[in-house]
Amino acid sequence: MLVQVEVVGVRIEMPSNQPIVLLKELEGTRFLPIWVGAVEATAIAFAQQGLEAQRPLTHDLIRDLLDRLDTTLTSVHITEIKDGIFYAELLMRNATGAIEALSVRPSDAIAVALRTKSNIMVNSQMLDEVGIDIPEQIANEVSASGDQELEAFREFLDGINPEDFAG
Repeated sequence: MLVQVEVVGVRIEMPSNQPIVLLKELEGTRFLPIWVGAVEATAIAFAQQGLEAQRPLTHDLIRDLLDRLDTTLTSVHITEIKDGIFYAELLMRNATGAIEALSVRPSDAIAVALRTKSNIMVNSQMLDEVGIDIPEQIANEVSASGDQELEAFREFLDGINPEDFAG
């Protein structure tokens, strides 16, 4: 069974300075943190804040390609975790109505889903196993402290150089 989630935001896990994207189930109190790379964290944060880069980012390109190919991203499914690695699929409907699934990294799937306004779904069993149950009151307090975390993330982004991404 799949559970619909929303992106709460991108946070920085301390003390490692590792970005995570935090998902929350719509009809419940469970959260799912997924560790992501800096580039993907930036792409997710840009989409969530409605920011556009001067030139299309990779996830913008994917959105535009889907549109040009008359293909609709119907949903993103975060399907499992194996050995600490999350797996996801893009579910797409082409012009003939056929549904196809494409295996992707969850961070890329989330970045594309935000740009296409597609549903993000999580395997309920996986959410039971690795999700974090946070009562509503505590979740509201965490959301209130989000401004500090957003500022820490902005500082993290300010310290990144293009050379950091050279492969």
